[in-house]
Amino acid sequence: MRGQKELYSLLRDLSIGFDYHEHPPLATIEDAKIHWKDYNSGRCKNIFFRNHKGDRHYLVILEHLRQLNIHDLEKRLKQGKLSFASDKRLMKYLGVKPGSVSPFGLINDKEKHVHLFIDEKLRESERLAFHPNINTASIVISTSDFIKFLSFTGNPYEFIKLYDR
Repeated sequence: MRGQKELYSLLRDLSIGFDYHEHPPLATIEDAKIHWKDYNSGRCKNIFFRNHKGDRHYLVILEHLRQLNIHDLEKRLKQGKLSFASDKRLMKYLGVKPGSVSPFGLINDKEKHVHLFIDEKLRESERLAFHPNINTASIVISTSDFIKFLSFTGNPYEFIKLYDR
């Protein structure tokens, strides 16, 4: 299986079942929609941000067709301007390369530095699809098992209402 071996070991240890799918590298949501069409799950877009000081990092997960209103999120976080985190920060905090951003990367955040914001709309999905820390595969897990995974990582997370642009 493609992806981070430690992730698969952890999912087994937590008794989290999943469906596994291989596909070509998915650089955009448009590419992904072609390969996701047969998945019985909610589809997610994952965006990794840093605050203007660079001392706080946020992973935002939203339904794949939504367009995040970044200015609204900035106002609510009160951390100043948000910007996309660099490739270096992505590797440091999530252990992934651009295009492979996934909440599963939280297994690499040993200091529990990254705060997660999850679109409350995703609670409506029984199952969710994410990359296993590489963008040439996807795994689908139940939403309840996703919460179980997040609880295990210990990173702070919250479901919030995200607004479209």
